[in-house]
Amino acid sequence: MHHIAVKAMQNWVSSVIVKYNFCPFARKEVEQNAIHYRVCESQSPEDAVMDMLDECQALTQTPERETSLLIFTQGFADFDAFLDLVDLANALLVAQGYEGIFQLANFHPDYVFADAEEDDPANYTNRAPYPALHVIREASMAEALESYDDPESIPDNNIRLARRKGTAFWQQLLRQCLQEK
Repeated sequence: MHHIAVKAMQNWVSSVIVKYNFCPFARKEVEQNAIHYRVCESQSPEDAVMDMLDECQALTQTPERETSLLIFTQGFADFDAFLDLVDLANALLVAQGYEGIFQLANFHPDYVFADAEEDDPANYTNRAPYPALHVIREASMAEALESYDDPESIPDNNIRLARRKGTAFWQQLLRQCLQEK
């Protein structure tokens, strides 16, 4: 199961995030093999945030590892429960002194932005094959944003692209990420 989940997420990063430029900074990390994929079987928020803290410590001790994707294969299929995990994880980042060092992005197969309809194709900018927390080095993100001409335009550009391609397109692409071995 671990290999399947990692492969699906690697496929997603390459064939969605990089190919459609949802994150203009991801290509470099993929090409440099600087993304760590960690499968977590945690099913409780408490265990999941401990996994996240372990990954923060691993990133601190491994400077060549730029970023980590924690992939939850057993728990958090319910999007609302996943959002509770995200809130807890962000609070724990602050409580453990990682604020300003790491930040979190999150992805889920059923991701829905707070102001969006469930069937809005824009949700696919944050939909992934598995629930995942992305631990990002803040200093690296700040450096990348400084070198990008108009970083504020990234979300709007992603939304326009997602809506132009449509829901069926993104659904098929996510299915392909899960099917490729």
